[in-house]
Amino acid sequence: YPIWVDTVGKSGLLEIRVDLGFGVARLITKRSLGYDANVHIFIFWMLGASIVLILVAILFLRNQIRPILRLAKAAEDFGKGRFHDFQPRGAREVRQAGYAFNEMRRRVERANEQRTAMLSGVSHDLKTILTRFRLSLAMIEATPETLDLEKDVDEMQAMLEGYLAFARGDSGEGAVPTDLSALLEEIRLDAERHGAIVKLHPGGPLHVTVRPMAIKRCLANLVGNAQRYGRDVEISAAREGRFVVVRVDDDGPGIPPDRRDDVFRPFFRLDEARNQDQSGSGLGLSIARDIARSHGGDVKLGDSPLGGLRACLQIPV
Repeated sequence: YPIWVDTVGKSGLLEIRVDLGFGVARLITKRSLGYDANVHIFIFWMLGASIVLILVAILFLRNQIRPILRLAKAAEDFGKGRFHDFQPRGAREVRQAGYAFNEMRRRVERANEQRTAMLSGVSHDLKTILTRFRLSLAMIEATPETLDLEKDVDEMQAMLEGYLAFARGDSGEGAVPTDLSALLEEIRLDAERHGAIVKLHPGGPLHVTVRPMAIKRCLANLVGNAQRYGRDVEISAAREGRFVVVRVDDDGPGIPPDRRDDVFRPFFRLDEARNQDQSGSGLGLSIARDIARSHGGDVKLGDSPLGGLRACLQIPV
């Protein structure tokens, strides 16, 4: 029924009039017992309060998440060897995580320094002994036996350097902006000086922030591996998304797909798939993958268009 409500009066009573058609019913009650439901006002207040609460929650969460993202970025940079000083901020729990991260970083750096110092001492002592071997052999008249001994000493020297390179890594080198195309040209020239036939297909200037000596060792191991087992070697590099991809192809015998993960294990030798070079230590691909992963990338093996093996190095830009 049509109704009329008096909400203007100043008394403590509420008058309601209802048109019944044949007359008007008047109801009088206490104003405190009346409630007028205005749905549009209710919805407006709900939406307004929700928007305000959402804005406050977003601002609060951004202030709390920003220190966590900074901590994650610091951990990622530290893993890639381009760590900068990190100051913990944010909530108490986030600051505690930041202090724990800084302490862990210092322990890792001390451990790396101690390991590097120890390996440097071991390398110096062993190389001194090998140098004495060389001098002794130089003083002896050249015979087939002494030539074999010189070959063994050279092999020991190469294996020692390989073991030390694998154990030492390149943790002491800092990451700097590097032109990868120029680095590939140096590797190509080095390979050609050793009698290899290497074709380079650069993808233009490729600037990445890496540890240059470590990446050069990684690429040299991949190219040397291709040179050892193939006759023709091709190198190509290009920017693909957020990665720089370097592909090294050879025309050698290749590696079966089910054994490609095994060759990355240290000291693993795959005689069936490739002609094993007896002077090798089985660490070339292991070192290459470790260096790539320390930069946030990876090394993967596949089939080459030349008929042999393709080694694919991915480095994040």
